[in-house]
Amino acid sequence: MINKIYYLGTCDTCRKIIKSLPKDVDLVFHDIKQDRITEEQLEEMHQLSGSYESLFSKKAILYKTMDLKNKQLSESDYKNLILENYTFLSRPVFIINDGIYIGNSQQNILKVNTILNNV
Repeated sequence: MINKIYYLGTCDTCRKIIKSLPKDVDLVFHDIKQDRITEEQLEEMHQLSGSYESLFSKKAILYKTMDLKNKQLSESDYKNLILENYTFLSRPVFIINDGIYIGNSQQNILKVNTILNNV
């Protein structure tokens, strides 16, 4: 399996995280704004994470604008929303050695850096 990062190139947090990665890291970089994620790619993330909700960002401005917090969303809804608009994907998403690491929490990024230093 190819190690990947799904990120948003216009996101300061994503850029900061990418700068913090070990040098010469063997990752495929996928800017989700420039090159939308496909259903197949989302399906791979879903297989590794176990749910579409875990991949869904409730911090997205559209989440508030569309008043989604007051709606009962199904796994299918989360999947469709992520495919419709890249901002709903919690970022960054790393797929490394058949593991998935979702979001920008400090703990998550420390884990990713540790793994990448040992790849």
